[in-house]
Amino acid sequence: MAMNQQKMMKQMQKLQEDMARVQDELLTETVQASAGGGAVTATVSGGMELVTLEINPTAVDPDDVELLQDVVVAAVNEALRAAQEMANQRMSAVTGGLGGLGLPGF
Repeated sequence: MAMNQQKMMKQMQKLQEDMARVQDELLTETVQASAGGGAVTATVSGGMELVTLEINPTAVDPDDVELLQDVVVAAVNEALRAAQEMANQRMSAVTGGLGGLGLPGF
């Protein structure tokens, strides 16, 4: 039984190392999303940080600032969703679906 526990501990340690590696990799990867027909483009890192926000000058209408604000929010939210999906896919590849078992930290 001690051998099984030792083997399991080694597997868990490798899993933790792999998860840490993927988390580090995600910090350097980005996803983009745009809204308003490309009027606004948001780039978000895998660490859920807004990296850049590009606004096409034609989208700036002083008489309709609310529309621009809505488009910015939509682009950022979509980029955040894409980054979360990217992170989920990468972690799922490492954990092999352990998250569904209700194990803490997975």
